[in-house]
Amino acid sequence: MRQALEKLFAGRSADPLRQIVLLLILPELRDDPPSRAMIEIAAALSEAGGKALVASEGGPLVSELQAKGGIWIPFPASTRNPLAMGLNMRRLGHLIESESVDIIHARSRAPSWVACGAAYLTKTFLVTNFQDMNETSSRLKLRYNSVMAKGNCIIAESKFAASRITKLYPHAKGKIFVIPPGCDLRQFSLRGLEPRKVQELRVEWKVAPDERIVLLPGTFGPGEGQELLIESAGILTTNGLAGVKFILTGDIGRRAAKTAELTKLVEKANLQKLVSFHPSPIDRPAAILSAAAVVFPATQAQVSNQASIETQAMGTPLIVADIGALPETVLAPPDADAVSRTGWRIPANDPMTLANAIGTVLSLGASARDSLSQRARVHIEKRYSRLTASTETLRVYLDLLNRPK
Repeated sequence: MRQALEKLFAGRSADPLRQIVLLLILPELRDDPPSRAMIEIAAALSEAGGKALVASEGGPLVSELQAKGGIWIPFPASTRNPLAMGLNMRRLGHLIESESVDIIHARSRAPSWVACGAAYLTKTFLVTNFQDMNETSSRLKLRYNSVMAKGNCIIAESKFAASRITKLYPHAKGKIFVIPPGCDLRQFSLRGLEPRKVQELRVEWKVAPDERIVLLPGTFGPGEGQELLIESAGILTTNGLAGVKFILTGDIGRRAAKTAELTKLVEKANLQKLVSFHPSPIDRPAAILSAAAVVFPATQAQVSNQASIETQAMGTPLIVADIGALPETVLAPPDADAVSRTGWRIPANDPMTLANAIGTVLSLGASARDSLSQRARVHIEKRYSRLTASTETLRVYLDLLNRPK
């Protein structure tokens, strides 16, 4: 981390960050990517000599935050009760003034409304992370989400997200910084993964030792392309593909209606022995490594590309629909030559092209697959580590500190 910070400060003084007091606010410190991203930001700022406060309702990662130099402040940040949020604005304002906070960084909508009010009361800089945007959302939801576009600086996870923000909230133009989500390169790594975990998943999914897996991880939400993969599985089977299982994972418990709908499609195509649905695995690296190919055949544009980053970090061949944020991190023609590719980008809503891409990946020889895996891992290490995301966020803070309040 020290080397990365020295690179950030090359040719300039690091004094601004040594003096800064940052207040991060989010609902809870859960074991999820947003919470871990905030912890890494707190750690990077602490390493630079600044002070990082984290206001949240606690959670399993509080001790990790404190071990990395952050200071946890118990705060009812997850409440959505309008009266409680109004009281929290003043409560947060008092905290900002007592701690001489320079910048507030908010993640999630309810805490962002509180942070926005407190920032206005105390004339403090506000940074927000914008997420969960949908052009078809109701006017009320767009209004509720608009707080994420009220920051002095707005962090978008992708270029696509940035373009959607400016379309939905034109006043945000000129305040947006694109910082892709960082990948935990220790968690998503072959070195730290126990082979038995992959075997346990294969047994749980009822995959024979000689069978390969095509995996679609998701939530069973709209536009993820499960229907498209089922249709492509039918095409491949008709063309003689054998020894492959298509595993679709997601939130089966909460998406029972969607699961039932997909099950009918599988039965209609007579693919019950080849296509199966399972809950999202706790061990995502093991799930990715278990697959011969990971596919994200989205039919609706997504604003985040976290999944494509994690897949490439594990070195598993990746196929993504060329829509939304997914393709931004994948090196592939026409934006890169074929020998530099780290995955495949295909047109959206095209089951035949998806089937052909899956067939191409499954036919890769050992040397070609190994070369692809190494390129993908190096690509992610260079551009999409959590340290890179953290230092880019510190750069945003430095930009703010150079502005008049």
